[in-house]
Amino acid sequence: MTSLVLPRSARPRSSFAPVHAPTAPARGRARVSDFIVARSLLTALILIAAFTLASSASATEVWPLERCVAAALERHPDARAARARVDAARALVDQAESAWKPQVMLGARYTQTDSPMMAFGSILNQRAFTFALDFNDPGRIDNLNATGTIAYNLYSGGRATAGRDAARAGVEAAGHDLALARQQLAAEVVRAALNVRKAREAVVALEGGLRAYDAAVTVAEARHAAGQMLKSDLLALQVLRAGTRESLGTARHGAALALLAFRFAVGQEPGDPEIEPLTHDPTLAAATSPDSGDVSRRPELLGLAARLRAAEAMVTAARGGHRPTVNAFASVQHDQGWETRRDGRSWLAGVSVDVNVFDGGQTSARLRRAEAELAEVRALERRASLGIGLEVEQARLAHIDARERVAVSALAAEQAEEAARLSRLRFEKESLLAADLIGAEGRRLEARLRHVIATADERIALISLRRALGLDPLPQP
Repeated sequence: MTSLVLPRSARPRSSFAPVHAPTAPARGRARVSDFIVARSLLTALILIAAFTLASSASATEVWPLERCVAAALERHPDARAARARVDAARALVDQAESAWKPQVMLGARYTQTDSPMMAFGSILNQRAFTFALDFNDPGRIDNLNATGTIAYNLYSGGRATAGRDAARAGVEAAGHDLALARQQLAAEVVRAALNVRKAREAVVALEGGLRAYDAAVTVAEARHAAGQMLKSDLLALQVLRAGTRESLGTARHGAALALLAFRFAVGQEPGDPEIEPLTHDPTLAAATSPDSGDVSRRPELLGLAARLRAAEAMVTAARGGHRPTVNAFASVQHDQGWETRRDGRSWLAGVSVDVNVFDGGQTSARLRRAEAELAEVRALERRASLGIGLEVEQARLAHIDARERVAVSALAAEQAEEAARLSRLRFEKESLLAADLIGAEGRRLEARLRHVIATADERIALISLRRALGLDPLPQP
């Protein structure tokens, strides 16, 4: 504990009375007062620090990668859009399956007319015909008609079955699209988290380099003041420190941008608590390289296979346009007239057969279009198969290269760190030139940054390899 004491030159002095030393009781009271003030200041600082830590802890949450991926799959717009497409595909299945259900229709209408033809029909339906009726002038006749009809399709040339098969294949394709969107989102979240980690570790490396340059500049300034070092060597060290400070500012800005990109990948909404990824997630560290090169689980291939079946079903449906359509139907109606004060009931039932003899070429054109779409899907499936094979091989080679870079950069960083330590010791003992120290520190910082980047890139390459093989980026428990 120290008290604030002004230097002798800064103390107020009266021009009329000499300054006398304080007595012992006065010095004791001053020490007690200083102790009370210092204790109050210390208590205030502790309260401020505790409040700051509590507010920062409540404002930012650190999530493991599994929770980040789950949040992205739940609220990211891409995942929501994929789920909406699945719901739309299921609605198409319900629509196609309605062909096997009867169609029931109810209708009613009220009319008034003096048209002989329409009036005569209403009179007959109302069971109100008499021979005294004047057919040329029946007068005004009203009619309330209520009709109920039921219809059922007996045969549609295979179009209903093909439409249902196509709709079911569409649901399967939409499900694979949802799985693809989930894998892409999960991989994007993990990559974004690794980019945050890489950016922050680069900041840490640059901060360590800046501290080393600060120590070197301090020694260099002392040697220059003692006339043991040239001004140009001191300026070179100061310029290098300024450049490192500039790089540190850029790295901090990049780390902030990487964090924003991560929050976007997770699907964080404005006003939600700010989240950060766990720096060293054990789940990501436990991820290993797959031994098998099987790509049969890729959602793209499974989705294209389902679309191929849907296209084949659409060709079958188009060919059904040349076949007849058979429908069964039955109806019952009630007619009520207030002018005749009579009513009547009737029914109708039967089977209809419709054959498309000539429709101007619409059915043939529809068939050619379906066959062309089928050929297109087959070509896309072949292209996807070849492209995925190339993607897997590229991802595998990239992961091998990343692992080699990690091993080499780790050894280089260790050697550069030891070389820089020895150079600093020699520089402090005035047995090393400033240019040599600058080179050693630069190599140490560069080697450390390379190792940091290589370590993060190895995990990113592994995630890309697992994604290329159709696996989840994080291993499942």
